[in-house]
Amino acid sequence: MRSLLTALILSLFLISSAASSEVRLSVAASMTDAFKELVADYEQKVPEITLLANFASSGALAKQIAQGAPADIYISANPKWMNYLVQQRFIPADQVSTFAHNSLVFIGGEDAPVKKLDDITQLKRIAIGSPKSVPAGQYAEQALRAAGLYEKLQDKLILAKDVRQALMYADRGETDGAFVYRTDALLARDAVILLEVPQSLYQEVTYPIAATKEGLANSQALAFLDFLKTEQASAILKKYGFVVH
Repeated sequence: MRSLLTALILSLFLISSAASSEVRLSVAASMTDAFKELVADYEQKVPEITLLANFASSGALAKQIAQGAPADIYISANPKWMNYLVQQRFIPADQVSTFAHNSLVFIGGEDAPVKKLDDITQLKRIAIGSPKSVPAGQYAEQALRAAGLYEKLQDKLILAKDVRQALMYADRGETDGAFVYRTDALLARDAVILLEVPQSLYQEVTYPIAATKEGLANSQALAFLDFLKTEQASAILKKYGFVVH
């Protein structure tokens, strides 16, 4: 009986140890490539840790967390969805900080007749992240409304599930262009940046980061958060086009 009890205790200890060595990340899709390198660097540095990254639109990730999906760290592509999780009490407000910044651009084929924002009204199909859940789409809608173009383009907008899908549509030529982040545009194979969307037309693209209540109880998650504040992490972010202050 004693040996059975000992085995049970040992089994529970091993399960607990395995769980504590995992850090679950919910990361905005536009940070996919940069975060993959950050994860690879950290796991090489701390091989006993496993970082499990879930990449999707910020809204989709926030809703997953609110519905009980496990997450230790959340990185959003705008403050809206971070504030949502703070209001829902999944993230303490005093844990939120700014991780990086980005900017909005319009991409398409080199021969596209687009030199200024008004020119996109000449195009037939324009990809944009769904404004309901994709921050890049929300910023694009904000810019287009400020420019008085949004209503004119309603029938031309092709909604994407996240900014990476919008990039893919334009890069494959399935749409005449797409609104994406500068960091995504740098990954395109065929599409090029046709114009920088004037910053005066939309709010600055800000990526807030925070540990969830689960994450605050995970020492490994807190250690990874510390790593993300280092010069090494900042250099990786800058390499992929993000702005780090």
